[in-house]
Amino acid sequence: MSFELQPVLSGRLLELRPLLRSDHDLLYRAAADPLIWAQHPARDRWQKPVFDAYFNDRIASGGALIAIDRRSGAVAGASEFHRFDARQLEMEIGATFLARRFWGGAYNGDMKRLMIEHAFRFATSVAFAVSEGNLRSQAALAKLGAKRAHNFLKNGIPYVMFRIARSEWTGGR
Repeated sequence: MSFELQPVLSGRLLELRPLLRSDHDLLYRAAADPLIWAQHPARDRWQKPVFDAYFNDRIASGGALIAIDRRSGAVAGASEFHRFDARQLEMEIGATFLARRFWGGAYNGDMKRLMIEHAFRFATSVAFAVSEGNLRSQAALAKLGAKRAHNFLKNGIPYVMFRIARSEWTGGR
């Protein structure tokens, strides 16, 4: 069975669906806030040329999802199924962001729960690489039950790898 990288997933608050080229302008409007990127290594991603490169990378990845608020239909953010390790049966979820109006836990929790539960159909663990300075994302992952696994450098930037095993997953509660 092969992993479906771009499913349509529907939760209590969000619907996740494959990111399309036609989503560019709406997603950019959600991302064009410097505070979203303040703890991220790409602190300038709110600038259009930098966002454009990020968007093109997400389209090329083949695993990007756009998050739509089910009540309003507004674009809430994006995430992606980043890397599947078939030997380790591990899926990495990354490149996640939410517009500030969707901050506060419920939306991120809904997004991650949908993605983690989808990943566990194929994998026995889920990993998240978070920059060392992104304390907000680290706290959100710990709240979901993910544990710090190890630190590493990527392009000279310190990251922390978080993991959660299927056997430890409690549904993010």
